Amino acid sequence: MKKKSTSQSAFFNVRVLIGLFVVLTGVFLALIGFGTFSGLTANSAQAQQKARIITNPPNALVPAGFDCSQISALGIDRQDNMRAGAIMIACGEAQGGSASNFSELMQQVLAATPLAYGGPDVNLITGTDSGSHITQSETFSWRNPDNPNEIVVAYNDSRGVFANPINISGASVSTDGGTTFTRLTAGNGQSPFQNTFGDPVALYNKPTGTWFAIFLDAACGGQGIGGYKSATPSNPNGWVHFCVHSGSSDDRESGWADNNPSSPFFGRMYVSWNNFADGGSLRVRFSTDNGVTWNERQLAPASPFIRDVQITGDLATGTVYVAGMNEGGGGTGGPRSNKIFRSTDGGNSFTNTFTGANFTGPSDGSTCTSNGYFATIFSGYWRHMGWGEPAALNNVVHYVYAQHGAGADPADVFYIRSTDSGATFSAPLKLNTDATTRPQWQPNVSVSSGGTLFAMWYDARESTSCQKGNTTVPCYRMWGRKSTDNGATWLADMAFSDVVSPLPGQPDPGIVDCYVGDYDYASALVADHITSWADGRVAVSGQSQQNTFFDKEPAGGGGGGIPCGDLISFQARCQSNGTAHRIQAKLTLTDTSHSGEQVTITVDGNPNQVTINGNRAQLVINNPALGQHTVELTDPAGCFPPVVTNCN
Repeated sequence: MKKKSTSQSAFFNVRVLIGLFVVLTGVFLALIGFGTFSGLTANSAQAQQKARIITNPPNALVPAGFDCSQISALGIDRQDNMRAGAIMIACGEAQGGSASNFSELMQQVLAATPLAYGGPDVNLITGTDSGSHITQSETFSWRNPDNPNEIVVAYNDSRGVFANPINISGASVSTDGGTTFTRLTAGNGQSPFQNTFGDPVALYNKPTGTWFAIFLDAACGGQGIGGYKSATPSNPNGWVHFCVHSGSSDDRESGWADNNPSSPFFGRMYVSWNNFADGGSLRVRFSTDNGVTWNERQLAPASPFIRDVQITGDLATGTVYVAGMNEGGGGTGGPRSNKIFRSTDGGNSFTNTFTGANFTGPSDGSTCTSNGYFATIFSGYWRHMGWGEPAALNNVVHYVYAQHGAGADPADVFYIRSTDSGATFSAPLKLNTDATTRPQWQPNVSVSSGGTLFAMWYDARESTSCQKGNTTVPCYRMWGRKSTDNGATWLADMAFSDVVSPLPGQPDPGIVDCYVGDYDYASALVADHITSWADGRVAVSGQSQQNTFFDKEPAGGGGGGIPCGDLISFQARCQSNGTAHRIQAKLTLTDTSHSGEQVTITVDGNPNQVTINGNRAQLVINNPALGQHTVELTDPAGCFPPVVTNCN
């Protein structure tokens, strides 16, 4: 099918472009899809010694007249976007992708183990890919709260890396709840998002009913943040351009939209990123008018460098959280530390509420073959510094990340939890429970409004070796783990994707050779956790290549949820004996087949996990406040209307 090339921070190294624009007069647009992640480390110093001027750029991602000796000064070697990667390639400090040596091998039918989480995997890349510009990875999954059947997944897509104008951003849309997807393709054979450099974000703005596909954008200052918006996402001709930030060296943006009508900040949209025009400061922009104008705040200075990992918000309160990482100078030995920044006033101000203990980042001891700054998982391939994703509900904050395992184990996935709005966190819990020394890396997590969590990660426990591009050597599967009580306890970790995928290759010469997508952003509504990933099961020209796949996990507490058809009634009332009051809610099921599972009954916006006993689940709240109360079955959701009862 098709191959995909991921950028280090979103295909091209955005910071690279930024620096280039700062140093070069008016040249910008050009650096689009070369995913050379952030920088080099040792190689950066070498680049500074080579006063080479690029007079004939190999593609639009590289600005004419760029001075290769400025790579380190401009922070290009620390950026993980495609443009930065392209500059590194043009200056001889990195290699582009190439086909591996297994072109004659036949694709192997990979055996699946019994599924525990999720349903059938869905390939997001519809149509046929050929040639070398076939790399898709690095995903951002979001759902329309007004129409749960409408899902948009944005990703990096190298099919337009040498197009004019450049276009290495893509998206696929589902109108049937994720059963099928269509890859957005305009009449010119590219995505609707021309002149963008990847680093995907997909958000829905509820007040206006509008989708926002956000990328690094050449039309927003050369390498700023912008993209396209549409009320009809399935129509590739209906997307209209906009800008979030006009910049020359922006990198690795993330985003979140507050779609809760009960939130004091309902409708606000947030975008975080690193600004390499000043060396890499951590910043956030937020909009109070549905994306028309944007206000900016700085969270951290350029030094020490704090990577923008991801941004999220509390689904109930609207508090915003940014996860950052101090990468300790990069490489495999630099100590990492996690940071949490919080805003309780709709983005007007942020506070660094938490700084975690130092830890060793994940890797097998190698760094990217093209850039020594980035640690890698497979002998110079698949850069990953330990980045994860935060999630929040009712002042409980969750974060997943990866670090080096014990002994020879390259990487394990860990979870930390805060019950005080991000001020303090629990001791790290290792989510993968395998007894192997195989790696687990690049996790994401989502929380539903009913209080269930689902974490997913790349997991090589079912293999003994991995060979880049070799279709006959199974390497990894997506695994996951679920919590039904807002992170207090966790169910078993089990397989999530359907097959053990080969390690995909990266054949695109316009994308850095060690790129396989830097992040996957998951999200959830009431019904489902949705997430996507880079997968190598689809071969092109006999080689395993990067495709993006999608799956979802029901938000219900048992690994499959409870169908509305299994429920008979839901009742709630306030009882009084004259001096004391209590709210009583009762759910009746058709039989006892769900006994022992949990449902969520929400009272005035506060979720309560209730265990089913036989064919009934009952919640009692003693001494509630006098007045009106809203009681609702929120997991499973949509089975019964809310019940309003009065205590007086």
